[in-house]
Amino acid sequence: MFRIRRIYDDVLAVNREAILKVQDIWKTQFPDIRAEEIAALSDRLKNPVKHRFRAVLFVAENGQGNVKGFALMMHDEELEFCYLDYIAAAGRQTGRGIGGALYERLRHEARMLHTVGLFFECLPDDPGLCRDKENLDANRARLRFYERYGARPISGTEYETPVNPGDDCPPYLVYDPIDRDKPLRRRLARRIVRAILERKYGDYCPAVYIDRVVTSFTDDPVRMRPPRYVRKPELRLSRIFPAADQKIILVVADQHRIHHIREKGYVESPVRVDAIRKGIEPTGLFSPVKIRRFSLRPIRVVHDHQFVDYLGRVCEKIQSDVSVYPYVFPLRNQTRPPVDLPVRAGYYCMDTFTPIHQNAFAAAKRAVDCALTGARYLSEGHRLAYALVRPPGHHAEKGAFGGFCYFNSASIAANELVREGRVAVLDIDYHHGNGHEDIFWERSDVLTVSIHGNPRFAYPYFTGFRDSKGEGDGKGYNLNFPLPEQCDGSAYRETLDKALNRIRHFAPAYLVLAFGLDTARGDPTGTWSLTARDFEENGRLIGSLRIPTLVVQEGGYDTRQLGRNARSFFTGLWTGHFGGGRKCV
Repeated sequence: MFRIRRIYDDVLAVNREAILKVQDIWKTQFPDIRAEEIAALSDRLKNPVKHRFRAVLFVAENGQGNVKGFALMMHDEELEFCYLDYIAAAGRQTGRGIGGALYERLRHEARMLHTVGLFFECLPDDPGLCRDKENLDANRARLRFYERYGARPISGTEYETPVNPGDDCPPYLVYDPIDRDKPLRRRLARRIVRAILERKYGDYCPAVYIDRVVTSFTDDPVRMRPPRYVRKPELRLSRIFPAADQKIILVVADQHRIHHIREKGYVESPVRVDAIRKGIEPTGLFSPVKIRRFSLRPIRVVHDHQFVDYLGRVCEKIQSDVSVYPYVFPLRNQTRPPVDLPVRAGYYCMDTFTPIHQNAFAAAKRAVDCALTGARYLSEGHRLAYALVRPPGHHAEKGAFGGFCYFNSASIAANELVREGRVAVLDIDYHHGNGHEDIFWERSDVLTVSIHGNPRFAYPYFTGFRDSKGEGDGKGYNLNFPLPEQCDGSAYRETLDKALNRIRHFAPAYLVLAFGLDTARGDPTGTWSLTARDFEENGRLIGSLRIPTLVVQEGGYDTRQLGRNARSFFTGLWTGHFGGGRKCV
């Protein structure tokens, strides 16, 4: 078994290791390739302008993360075509479906990029062009393989004319229209061929030769060689999106129902998760996974030890049908917490409406496990993950709970991810993400950004001010965007653009998104008027950052519209991340 995934850059450790393995396969399977070209792979991924193509690299990995094959494709966004540069399996891995799986993924990507098709070179199956019978047989097998997909050599041109007269096996230019019915026009074909020859072979092919080949494309539309091995294409592109490696990892809290406060007015109910899940699953965008179990260490690194110990002990002692609400707060003396555990709730809580009960600790711990599971998948090379959890967490500070929150799942996940590179935490809940601010206040390796209702009227009232920017090393790494009581989608996006520009400048390895749906029109805890269309557009803008992103569920309490708004948001997020801001077909 193996999986196909795209390598976007060498920022993550898992990608750096994969690139090294790709380079080893490259050297072995293509010994005539210059070492400089192989060494430049990482730079080609990061600098498309410099190399005049955007490099698209896919690897086939087994369950242990070992690379068993790779495919390198070049994309020209202006001319809207893709060029398959190399495709290869590791030694002794041929015939195991790796090449086919890689090629099918390339075709899918070329279609996602809205290109006219996929071009590549293939050695000839004509005895007049290839004198070596053993090579001729291999060439025929290769062309037979591609013909199954509808890819055939372009005919009636001088592309296969040797640069040096007498050279053996000059390549065909093969064209795969990726199941599109629209013909390839001559004018565009000439521009594409010139781009291929000048950019890939500019130091080998004389300008007069390039001109000769380009002008030999006289047919309009361009003709493809009639099928020679397959009567009609056997394998067509699936219309189902996304591809397996583009799915959003979905981690759903499996113990959230034990946290159920059955009191009038307590809106943070289990039906929230059910409503969201029902709304998003039909999209086909998600890949559900099992929750991994983690120790308390990631929680203790972020939250005060005494607070964590207290919450665990008090939940064990409370009767199953009892909820304890804080009613005494240490305004005068915070140095000596009360001995009585229920009374001590006010020592660690910031409001009077977040109770502790027998299952609060267990449910909050499981929510953290969900977020950490999503983070782990990102570190393994996945691009998008969604931790659909409750209770929420973004109001939980280092040593305090409140706002329905006990442990700050998003911040805990961010703190784990930061070991591989800088992390941006973007909070788009209606209420200020005071927990992230408190936890990362003095740190510069995590940028915290929150868009929320102004604390003049919105919980938690005492945080979220525009001039709160961090202290010490963290000065300038905490940004608050408090917005007025009335805010529509257009006004919201103006602020979101500013927040995203700051994140781009920060250039994080990961984005953790504290995702609130309480910005929607009619939410009982908010005053704004965002619609489903606004959520989709906001998702698209965030996705266009093209940063590996963990989404952690926070607020959102109008169960009638949670599913629709979540579905719209993730459709936009996926399209922005993988579709370049354009909707897939």
